[in-house]
Amino acid sequence: MRSRRTGTRPSAPGSSRVQPALRRLAGGVRRASAGLLDALLPPRCLGCAEEVSAQGTLCAACFASLKSVTEPFCARCGVPFAHPGQAADRDADGLSCAPCARRPPSFRRARAALRYDDGAKRLILPFKHADRTELALPLARQMARAGGALLAEADVIAPVPAHWRRLLARRYDQAALLALALGRIARRPVVPDLLARRRRTPPLGDKGAAERAAAVEGAFGVPPRAARRIAGLRVLLVDDVMTSGATAEACARALLDAGAAAVDVLAAARVPDPRLAAGA
Repeated sequence: MRSRRTGTRPSAPGSSRVQPALRRLAGGVRRASAGLLDALLPPRCLGCAEEVSAQGTLCAACFASLKSVTEPFCARCGVPFAHPGQAADRDADGLSCAPCARRPPSFRRARAALRYDDGAKRLILPFKHADRTELALPLARQMARAGGALLAEADVIAPVPAHWRRLLARRYDQAALLALALGRIARRPVVPDLLARRRRTPPLGDKGAAERAAAVEGAFGVPPRAARRIAGLRVLLVDDVMTSGATAEACARALLDAGAAAVDVLAAARVPDPRLAAGA
């Protein structure tokens, strides 16, 4: 029967002691299950498959090979500098590379977690091409660390979309997996289909900045049903690798044209500008 004073069921005798005991029992079962799994399938490094102490982690060598993108870098596009003297300009927002100083991008800021070098490739290439979808969460954690300020200001997260033909061949969209993982970490809404790729673009790996920009011109758009959801909102665009910024620029223009208030970009890795790599 219900208590007349509170309208709630009275606690069963001893329930205050039973619930904590059940929670401890459940925790013990989970730990025992994890221990049994580790005994049968020893934890392996996400990068090189060496044995590690816990599932979903990197060995010391692979962790040490990852190079974070840290200051100094361009405050707009996020390209790393070897030293501040490589910047072409400085203003209230920070340092600017020469391309951004000449023509600021449509997006406000771009940030990346890692330099795209051999260490980062150990994680990103299997994630993109070898069905290693379990790498989305550890990469997203790195991104959340690097892009905390961007995530704090984002109203919605959206991935750079893959063309349906590529999605059919690969069976998953790596940018969407990163966006969903970031949404869970930062507790931000994610709209995987906010952007659409209107046409298939050629591989951009061997193209220069101008060719990349021409290849993605007009390739992205916001469907009318999605445009109503982003009017006046700040969008965080997510991708796996940022090279010249041409794809991010094309996506940002499409989002702004559809009514977004601002666009920031967050990538798992950033390709350094080869003109700055020598540290000149």
